[in-house]
Amino acid sequence: MRREIAAVVFFLKRLVKKGEKLEAEKVELFVERLAVALQEKFKGHWYPENPSKGQAYRCIRVNRFHKQDPELLRACRESGIQYSDLGLPRELTLWVDPGEYNNIELKETNEQSKTKRKRATTTTNNFHVQKGAGRSISLFNPTPFPLSSSQ
Repeated sequence: MRREIAAVVFFLKRLVKKGEKLEAEKVELFVERLAVALQEKFKGHWYPENPSKGQAYRCIRVNRFHKQDPELLRACRESGIQYSDLGLPRELTLWVDPGEYNNIELKETNEQSKTKRKRATTTTNNFHVQKGAGRSISLFNPTPFPLSSSQ
């Protein structure tokens, strides 16, 4: 579980840093608190033998119906930052499953880019976010690892 959480936290850290609204120390504190929050939430809901079991419970989701994810909000409160300063896209869906990563869909937040869509496909060692027509950002995970049954 720790590896999968570390990978999703790394992805979110890169996303928050791109927003350039928070100082590096605040970002570090936020991701530390987020990792703890996710570990506590997922404990007892982690099934390496059946990764899709409990998938909805382990989903991190922000959209028009769920403006703030509870674990992201908790990490913000515990690190003393405003949720809005995360600079997250209007829509964000992350599934944290044992040994697997799934597609992530992101929508940009600023008014000028409302019609643009970002699409991210994740793997065990590389995050790749496409922006607009042909431009992309690679969010490389510096700790590539094959995901096997988790802790």
